[in-house]
Parts: sequence; structure tokens; C-alpha cells
Amino acid sequence: MFFSIFTGMVGGLGLFLFGMKTMASGLQKAAGDRLRRILEVLTSNPFMATLTGALVTILVQSSSTTNVMVVSFANSGLMTLSQALGTMLGANIGTTFTAQLISFDIYVITFPVIGIGAGIHLFTTKRIYKSIGQAILGFGLLFLGLQVMSDAMYPLREHPPFISMLASFGAIPPLGVLAGAIFTAMIQSSSATAGVVIAMTLQGMIDTPSAIAIVLGANIGTSITAALASIGTNLTSRRAVLAIVTVKVSGVLLALLLFNPFVHLISYTGDTVTRQVANAHTIFNVLNVVVFFPFIQPLLRLVTRILPGEEQVVESGTKNLNKRLLGSTTAAIGVARQELLRMARIAREMLTDSMTILYNRDRGMIDSTMQKEDLIDSLDKEITTFLAEIGQSSLGRDQSQAITALMHVSSDLERVGDHAENIIELAEGKIDEDLVFSDHAIEELKEFYGLVDGMLERAITAFEKEDQELARQIIEESRDVRMKERSLRKNHTDRIHQKLCVPKSGVIFLDLISNLQRVADHATNLAEVVTGDF
Repeated sequence: MFFSIFTGMVGGLGLFLFGMKTMASGLQKAAGDRLRRILEVLTSNPFMATLTGALVTILVQSSSTTNVMVVSFANSGLMTLSQALGTMLGANIGTTFTAQLISFDIYVITFPVIGIGAGIHLFTTKRIYKSIGQAILGFGLLFLGLQVMSDAMYPLREHPPFISMLASFGAIPPLGVLAGAIFTAMIQSSSATAGVVIAMTLQGMIDTPSAIAIVLGANIGTSITAALASIGTNLTSRRAVLAIVTVKVSGVLLALLLFNPFVHLISYTGDTVTRQVANAHTIFNVLNVVVFFPFIQPLLRLVTRILPGEEQVVESGTKNLNKRLLGSTTAAIGVARQELLRMARIAREMLTDSMTILYNRDRGMIDSTMQKEDLIDSLDKEITTFLAEIGQSSLGRDQSQAITALMHVSSDLERVGDHAENIIELAEGKIDEDLVFSDHAIEELKEFYGLVDGMLERAITAFEKEDQELARQIIEESRDVRMKERSLRKNHTDRIHQKLCVPKSGVIFLDLISNLQRVADHATNLAEVVTGDF
């Protein structure tokens, strides 16, 4: 009996988790990059951040996903501590949506939903329809998993030791909280924990106090994912995670102190234990946010004292562009140059980060570095649009050439970001395949990167100061860099032939120096803009 129960539970939980992930993936694909833009733009104050966090979590069906996105935004400087905490608070509310869905008795539609979702996903060609079909399919699989778990647990209804253990969760609520926290930490989904508890209530195996205690624990366990994501990140990310963990643990402790009144309140919200569990999950998280929301600023001061240091923030979107300056062509060109300088520094930082990921095999930096790529792409579009709007005015020859030159600069800087992204992908491949470079190859790579980074740094300086002499030196140096790249390519090919380097490592090395060479070319293009030879 216990083997069939165990396999049914494992299989049902697997279907539930897979269905939830499939549904979330489909919704995210259908929304495209809008989710990231929503988080960037609509978190200007704590209230809006909380609302945005709730809405995004409903879309992605995972507070863990939202929290990891927030950690990566904060780590890349695109979110302040206040924005990050507000969004995480909202995620706590949004994650209860799944429990509300699965608490309704709509299992009769499980198989039709699976069939409809699979049909749309498999037999449509438009990307957005395929993604919607995937989300519907995931929704059906989620319910199927819940059914499988519920059916598997049916024999336990009359098993005295199991019933006695569950009863202790109600009699000793901290025990239920601990069980819920541990289980949720293991599967990293409070929605899945709520799903298991609801499956148990459907079989009449667990009463309301026991179920509520486990669900309260799930709220603590789900913060483990965000805590793991914050390892190795910057100060803002770690502060945000400390703040949200503080809110969750404090809220659960407060609920335990008022456990009996809280259970009594919940008993009025539904006629069945299943509905009461779903409502308890939602009401606790809403009340937790409401109670702690007025204390956000004192909480932020507390975590700042615990983790002292200076918070670094990179403003998302453009910082210098002002459309009111379009009436003054000279001023508009001036602010466009300032925004391009900011974009150039971000592109160089991204290149540095990509090489650090390669050298240190540091996966933890990948998400935050890719945020810079998104920012660079956004800046390229906004700067180019701004320059095009300047071009609609009556311009002199010099002004027209200046606008054309700045458009070239924006394009070259965007390509630097693309090459840094390529290097990150090569680093990931190197990590995944557990490949190594020879010591000599590493020395050559570091030397070549030093040359390229030096060129890019001086090209940015030449552009900032309009230093034509420095720009001409960079253009002259570009020939030496090209010769160096050819020499490195030959040396590495010889190492492969001599079996001093495995072929797979050799391919990655050659792609790396090729991307660095292209960065040097874009630095040269930047210098040519300064000399007027573009």
C-alpha cells in the first residue's frame, strides 16, 4: 500500500510542478519581454511596486521567479532597495492565485483543458498562440497532478498513525509550520505545498488548523529560492532578501501568536476545508503586506544597519534625454552625447563582467550582466529615436553630420554589448562541458583582452573629450590588434594539432578572440567618428 501511495504522490507532485512550470513558461513567452519592462518601469514607488509584483507573479505563476528577477534587477543596479522590497511583497500576494484556482471543484474540465491546450500548441504556427496553448496545457496538467495526488492518498484516510501525525500539526501549530517550511524549501514552490495540502483536504485527511499551519510554513520556505539567488550578488540584492525574509518570518510568528483567532476568522470564509485553506493562504499574505507596509521605511533602515555600505543603482532607461530640448538642436545633440557616454561605460562594464564570468566560471553573475545587455539595447533604440527626431528639424551641414556620427556610435556600442553576450554564452558552454584552457592559452587570452579593453577605454575617452590625437593613436593601434589576433589564432591551432588543447576548448578559444577582435573594431569605429573618418 505504502509503495503505491508513495509513487502516486511523487508522480502527482511531478505532474503538478511540471504543469505549473509549463503554464508559467507559456504565459511568459506570450508576454515576451513585457514582464521585464513592467518590473523596470512600474516600480517607481512602494505601492506601485507591490501592485506590480502581484500582477507579474499571477502571470508567471511563481513568486520564486519574480523574486529571482527582482534580485537580478537589484544586482545590476536597475532597482533600488525600496522598489525591490515592494515588488517582493506583491509577489507574496500574487502567488496565492494558484491556490485559489485549484481550490475550486473544476476537475471535470481537466482532460478537455489538456486536449484543447495541446491542440492549440501543436497545431498553430503563430508564436503567441503556441504560447497560449502551452499555458492552457500546463493548467490542465496542474489539475491532473492534483487529482493523482488526491487519489494516491485516499488509503491514508483510515491509517491511524498518519491521522495522528496530521492531528499534531493542529494541536502544535509550530510543528506544522516547520513541516511546511521544510517541504517548500525542498520543492521551492509554496503553490505546490498549497496544492498538496488541498489534495489532502479533498480526501478529508486534514482539518483546517493543521492545513493552515502547514501553509504558514510554506511562506517561510518559499523565501529560500530568493536567498539562494542573492548569494554572490551586490549589497542591494542581499538587503532586499533580508528584508523580505524578515517580513515573512515576523508575519508567521505573529500569526502563530494569534493562531486560534486567525483560524476562527478563516472558518467564516468558506464552507469546506479546501476553500478555507486557499483563503487562509491569501488572507495571511494580504494582511502581512498591509501590516508591514506602513513600516517599510523603518524596515529598510534596519536592514541597512545590519548590512551597512553604499547602495549602487544604475538608472534604467535614458537619464539625460529630454524631448523639451528638441527645439534647440545644439542642446539636444549635447544631451545625446552624454547619454551615449553613459551607454559606452555600461557596455564596457558588461564586457568586463563577461570576461570575469569566463575566468571565474561564475554563473551567479550571468543574470545581472544580461540585464546590462537589455539596458544597452533599450538605450540604443531610445537614443536613435531621439537623434532621428532632432533630424526632422532644419539642420546645418555640421549638425546633420554630427547626428549621423552619433547614430553610428550608438550602433557600435550596441554591438559591443552583443559581443559581450556572445562571450557569456561561450563561458556557459565552457562551464557546461567542464572544459579547460591551457595555462598558455589563458595568458594569451588575458593579454589580448587587456589590449582590447584598453582600446575601448581610450576610445570612450577620445569621444568624451573630442581628442583627435588620441583617436588617431587608437586607429593606428587597431592594425597591431588585428595582427595579434591572427597570431593567437595560429598559436592555438598549433596547440590543438600538438594535442596540448582539446578541440572543443579550441573552438571556444577561437570564438572568444574573434569576439574580442570585433570589439576592437567597434572601438576603432568610435575613434573614427572622433576624427571624422567614419
